[in-house]
Amino acid sequence: MSALLDTGFLLAVLDRDDKAHERCVDVLLRETDPVLADVVIPELAYMVLRELGYPVLIGFLESLIAGELTFERATLADFARATEIFRKYADSRIDFVDGVLIAMAERRSIQRILTLDRRHFQLVRPQHCDFLTILPE
Repeated sequence: MSALLDTGFLLAVLDRDDKAHERCVDVLLRETDPVLADVVIPELAYMVLRELGYPVLIGFLESLIAGELTFERATLADFARATEIFRKYADSRIDFVDGVLIAMAERRSIQRILTLDRRHFQLVRPQHCDFLTILPE
């Protein structure tokens, strides 16, 4: 079963000093098909460079290049659906990456999101299921 990876979750995995590091690593190691959306990478790279430096970013990119994660590109249909989500939930200020991840989850029938940002993912009612399962719990 696939799960989409969110930025904060991956940052916690990469940052050994993060209070959620061990929980996130444990969850990631149990996943059979973690999926990294392309829209997560720029946000993650910015945060990693700001907080952890080039060696960590380089290590992450090397693991991505080696195929350790399934890589998924957002489509124009995902952007169109994310636009609908932003319009419907404008008062909630859902960020770009979260909106696109929800759209990708709908397109791929993925019900699991690996994130530390529960608020937006709990708020949106996806089209393909009653709710998204958010890990870690």
